[in-house]
This record gives sequence, C-alpha cells and structure tokens, in this order.
Amino acid sequence: MAARGPFEMGGKCCSGSVSPQSILYQILNNEERWKTEGNPQCFPLPFLFPNIGCPCEVNRRVILKIPGITCNRASEVLLKTITFIRKLPSFFQLPLEDQILLIRQGWAPLFLLGLAQERVDFELLETSVPSLLKAVLLNQSPAGEYKLENSPLGASLAEVQKIKDFLGKFWNADICAKEYAYLKGIVLFNPDLHDLKCHHYVQALQQEAQHTLIEFVSMTHSRSRRRYAWMMELLGFLRTFSPDTIGELFFKPILGDVDLNTLLLETLYTKQDLI
Repeated sequence: MAARGPFEMGGKCCSGSVSPQSILYQILNNEERWKTEGNPQCFPLPFLFPNIGCPCEVNRRVILKIPGITCNRASEVLLKTITFIRKLPSFFQLPLEDQILLIRQGWAPLFLLGLAQERVDFELLETSVPSLLKAVLLNQSPAGEYKLENSPLGASLAEVQKIKDFLGKFWNADICAKEYAYLKGIVLFNPDLHDLKCHHYVQALQQEAQHTLIEFVSMTHSRSRRRYAWMMELLGFLRTFSPDTIGELFFKPILGDVDLNTLLLETLYTKQDLI
C-alpha cells in the first residue's frame, strides 16, 4: 500500500479539538432557537433560479431558509478546514507572515470545497429590499431615515447562484476524498500572492499537490487529462467568489459582524495539544 501523501491526511471534525472558548466550538455545542417574529419579509424561491437577465437582478438579496441547521453545518465545515490545515506540517514550516497571508486569501475557496465535499445543500428565501421609488413617494430623505447603502439584507442572489452552480458541478462529478485533499492543497499553497517571503517553497508545494492529483486521476479515470483540466478550470472559477458573500450567508446569522479572518486565525493557532 502506497504511503499517504501530505494532502491525504484527513481528520474528523475538530469540534472536540478546539478550545472550549472558541466561538465556533460554542456554536456547535449550543442549541439555537430561530424565531420567525421580527424576521424580514421573505418569499420562497423556486427550486431553480431564473436566469440573471434584468439589471435589477443584481440587487436581489437572499437569506438561508433554515439558518439554524445550515449555519451549524457550515461551522462544522469551517472547523474541518482548520483541521486539514493543521495536519500539514509543511504549512507550519512557512514564516508566520506567509501562513497568515495564505489563510486570509484561501479560507473562502477552501470552505467552498468543504461544502462540496460534505454535500451541504441549502434552501433560500428572498428578502424584500426597500424601494428607492417608495422612499421618494414617502418623502424619505436618503440622508435621513432611509439610507440606501444600509438597506440590503442578506447576500446577493447572483453570487449565491454561482455558489450553488459550483457545488452542483462538483457533486455531479463524483469527486472522491483524495481528489478533494489534493485540490485543497493546490488552493491553499497559492504562489501567486504578493508579499510571500517563501514564494518558491509555496510554489513547490502547490506543484507537488498538482502532480500527485494528476497521478491519482490517471490511475482512476480513463479520461484523466480531461478530468484534471476540468478541475483546474473550476479552481480558477472558485477564486472569484466573494468572502463577504460567504460570511453574509453562512455566518452572519449566528456570529453577527465578526471578522472571520480574525476568528479563523485565533482558532487555528490555539494550542496544538488540543487537537
């Protein structure tokens, strides 16, 4: 049996391996009660989203239909993402500045890969957004009670649609656990970031993950080149997703306006003997 590569080291959800003071830990161990009173006016969305055509579509906002369940699963995925990084000794051989830079730039695509791997599906509700015309008719001043920049509630429908399309493509392709591990390694070790102190080392780590993925795919799929090229294309698309959209949709309902970058770093660098 071949030795396990550095990107194959999986792990159980680290909800039991994080400091009890961690916000993520508390989320996973507290029962959330979600009340309908006081929620914004919401409308169910159809199973398939309409094509984005009208310019006003970009202003449509959505929230999770069942935030308690979905946010809990999202928190589990985020903790598993941290566990994956912790099990890579090569990551901690980098200077701390490079580690922080890679986390800040890579956590969102890593999280989405985790959603795909855990097959986290979710339903949405569309929120009603105050109309500028209504504000004018009611003589509400944008500088007064009505503030356009503060009116949107929820995440952009167009951005969330892109996320759902991405997840669907991965689910249809039947990506296995090893492929997910190699893909995460390629995403995490991104040599294209500016200000990396160990650029060549990061590049070598990414190339190692790429070569290992190519070898694995060639042994398991007859059309290996096409499959590999398709996965690399999706990874490029993956980097276009906004971390703000992910935070707004999956974490703001339970964390509020917490800085996810700070939360991730604090959770990652808790004492390693808690793993």
